Amino acid sequence: MQTRANPATPSSLERFNTTSPEEATQTLLTCLNSHTWAHRLAAHRPYPDLPALLAAADEAAYDLSPDDLTEALAAETLPALPEDTYAAAHTALNAAHAAYESRFGHVFVICLAGLSPDETLNHLLAAIRSRLNNDLDEERLVAAEELRQLARGRLISTLRGAGNCATSH
Repeated sequence: MQTRANPATPSSLERFNTTSPEEATQTLLTCLNSHTWAHRLAAHRPYPDLPALLAAADEAAYDLSPDDLTEALAAETLPALPEDTYAAAHTALNAAHAAYESRFGHVFVICLAGLSPDETLNHLLAAIRSRLNNDLDEERLVAAEELRQLARGRLISTLRGAGNCATSH
């Protein structure tokens, strides 16, 4: 017996499959702001199940051109910290974000799915400090992979009816 790790309700996937191309594209853009990615996924509907949609989303994300990646990165926001994070951590993170944006020209993106609130800050600070050592091409690949993971999680959330998936940073 095979179980699915991330089932969408049949009605949510069915709605996605049958909605207008414009509405499907708008839904997809909330998950990853790349018009190329969103149009490609909308054009290849219907999807038989969520794993098929996620596989198509991954493939489309891997195929993003440098301009598509720039478009997607421009729409991203900084990851949110847990509410009880102390002020010094905010200061350190703001400085790290500023250094990152100055070096790479876009906001730092990272998928924090699966981390507890207690792990988020340390993981975020360690990742941004580590990635500041990347060269431009290497960081572009890392950022693209993080965007792919974010889009995947947001797409799952959207199809589960969790609302706007743009909060999954």
